[in-house]
Amino acid sequence: MAKEIAEIGSVKIADDVVARIAALAALEVEGVSAMAGNYTSDVLEKVGVKNLSKGAKVLVGPGVVKVDLALMMAYGYNIPATCQQAQTRVKASIENMTGLEVTDVNIRIAGITISES
Repeated sequence: MAKEIAEIGSVKIADDVVARIAALAALEVEGVSAMAGNYTSDVLEKVGVKNLSKGAKVLVGPGVVKVDLALMMAYGYNIPATCQQAQTRVKASIENMTGLEVTDVNIRIAGITISES
C-alpha cells in the first residue's frame, strides 16, 4: 500500500542559502584555506560584516543548480586533486540538503596562502 503525502504548500530556497552551503562544503576540504571574495566583500568583512557565501556564485534553475567558486588554496596541496574533492563535496552537500540536481561545480583558484609556522 503506497503512502500518499498531501501537498500543503511550497518550499523555496534562496540562492544565497545554496551559495552558503557550497562555500561551507568547499571549506571542509583539506587544502582549501578560504573563499576568495571581491573588493566589496573584503571591505565589508573588515568592518565586521561576515559574508559566508563570498566567492560562491550560484545559478538556480528549475530543479537544478550551477555553482562557481573562487577558492584560496593552502601552499603544498595538489591543486587538481583538492579541487576534485571540493567539487564532489559541494555537489553532494547541495544535493543532500536541497534536493536540487547540481549540474556544474566550476572552481577558480584565486590564490595560494602560506601558513605562518
